[in-house]
Amino acid sequence: MKHTEADILIIGAGLSGLSLAHYLREHKVSTIVLEGRPRIGGRILTTYKNETPLELGATWLSLQHTELRQLLKQLNLETFEQELGKTAFFEPNASNPHQVVALPHNQEPSFRIKGGSSSLIRALQDSLDSNQIKLDHRVSKIIEEPDALRVLTRQENFKAKAVISTLPPFLFTSSIDMQPALPQHFTDISSRTHTWMGESIKIGLSYAQPFWKEDGLSGTIFSNPGPIPEMYDHSNFENSRFALKGFLNGACFSLSKEERLEMVLNQLEKYYGSKVRAYMNYQEMAWQNEVFTYAPYKEHIFPHQNNGHEAFRQPYLTNRLFISGSETSRHFPGYMEGAVRSSLRVLHQLKTFQHI
Repeated sequence: MKHTEADILIIGAGLSGLSLAHYLREHKVSTIVLEGRPRIGGRILTTYKNETPLELGATWLSLQHTELRQLLKQLNLETFEQELGKTAFFEPNASNPHQVVALPHNQEPSFRIKGGSSSLIRALQDSLDSNQIKLDHRVSKIIEEPDALRVLTRQENFKAKAVISTLPPFLFTSSIDMQPALPQHFTDISSRTHTWMGESIKIGLSYAQPFWKEDGLSGTIFSNPGPIPEMYDHSNFENSRFALKGFLNGACFSLSKEERLEMVLNQLEKYYGSKVRAYMNYQEMAWQNEVFTYAPYKEHIFPHQNNGHEAFRQPYLTNRLFISGSETSRHFPGYMEGAVRSSLRVLHQLKTFQHI
């Protein structure tokens, strides 16, 4: 088996892992990023069928997301405001018909990244050396040695002065064998920590024309009975490619793609008529079926439960193991901003403990 050494080893090539590798460029340290999937991006996933960007993962940012916005500026990436329209379809319950309601004028705007959220991932990848990211490298074990940590995958063994996990905390503790074991307090908190987007099902449909903008309507939908609780216009910045994008009730994860699609079309047909069936492309992602994102909880977990917990901001294994990722951020956990802030925190910790 191949043996490789590095100063810093990052587990996970999502936004947190890639942004940390990006920030480490100016330091004279060798950095390797291990990713279990055959792709980079983690919970950022943009598809481009028919050249229409459809976000199946992280999508929006706000003016408060200052570190993410600064990173986008560094990478010369622009944003544009999410179009909500002046009206929305609203279904309060299954007993009452849907209605068109006026949206408030003073809403804080949300923004999307021009070209799709994956543009950020590609830009971070382009800022790194081609050999820094290793795909299909699922970490199975981390072993503490006198002067380093040993990280095992099926293909290679790695030795590093410091290791950073960017996996969701519960996935990290449930999928990687630690020698020695991490403190019980840490594993207990991890097992009760919500995984951002873990139960989400993202759906998107592209169309030749934005029929939902006709007659003073919009692509904004709010429905309590669902199965689509929220949906929005997802046309591109140039307004040349048209799509609707939203969420599907997470309880639908065990259904087939075809069954979910029919549920989506049936609901949309109530609002817009038969035009909805003339879609060009349907894309979906049931994140609960993603083994590199989600592990089943042992008890009921509330959204954002234990996100930003102090236990995730402490180093372990003689100050050589650090925990990053959106769930670990004190500010904006469960958002892209939280992922970026967590990488900046770990960067500071690596300096503090003189690993860089």
